[in-house]
Amino acid sequence: MTQFDKHSTAEEVTEGINLEGQIAVVSGVNSGIGHETARVLSLRGAKVFGTARTLEKAAESCREISDQAVPIACELTDLNSIASAVNTIKSQVHKIDMLVANAGIMAPAKLETVDGLEKQFATNHIGHFLFVTALQDLVVSARGRIMIVSSGLHRQAPVEGIQFDNLDGSKGYNKWWAYGQSKLANILFAKELARKLKDVGVAVNALHPGVIMTKLSRHMTAEDRSSMGGSVEFKTVPQGAATSCYLATNPGVQDVTCKYFADCREEEPSQLAQSASLAKQLWERSEQIVSAALS
Repeated sequence: MTQFDKHSTAEEVTEGINLEGQIAVVSGVNSGIGHETARVLSLRGAKVFGTARTLEKAAESCREISDQAVPIACELTDLNSIASAVNTIKSQVHKIDMLVANAGIMAPAKLETVDGLEKQFATNHIGHFLFVTALQDLVVSARGRIMIVSSGLHRQAPVEGIQFDNLDGSKGYNKWWAYGQSKLANILFAKELARKLKDVGVAVNALHPGVIMTKLSRHMTAEDRSSMGGSVEFKTVPQGAATSCYLATNPGVQDVTCKYFADCREEEPSQLAQSASLAKQLWERSEQIVSAALS
């Protein structure tokens, strides 16, 4: 059992770990737990490639992280932007030791679509699906680790899990169901990717960082916040980045794969998140979406 818990910070879970010579890629470094994850991995010696929606936002964040941090523009709703980011990273490194799919959006009040997909599904899942799969060979080269940041709110996904017949939201939109669906998709993606990479020494895990009031929650209304009331224990940003950093660096989880973590500990996700058939179906549909968008 790990000695870390919900109160542990990213610096605490990485104390004494030397990442000199290692390469980390973190999406969504412009703020919140993405910024803190990148900062702490850099603090421990890793060379960090940090992505944000624009090069300006990424550069501003990377300047705060380290003079060795490399800013990358990557707009997750734009598959061409993702492809460009991947090419930039591949032109500079031959391996990736730690890949943290962290960026995301949460609960826009009104339905928004991108290329025929509900925006949360497009950003949180499809964007990362392309980004991670396009870089996976570099992770394989390092026998590295992939961390997919999900959420405990994956349990609020629709009863069927993924509404394959309503990915554009035209048959109904509920911001929390849609967010839950995208976060369930993160776990299912990690599950299927872990299965595909199980024989090459790459660890792939999904995680719930905790509930942290960052820019991710900018769409939350006063009613949303009030409804959470005292039922939720909020984390600080350093605590929110802890599980990502733990999975990225701790020697004890080097060979742990296809799991879901929260508070630096393995946790059981929803039954839907454990469905191998749903994971396979989502992968196949995701490949079709990406292929059509890039053709």
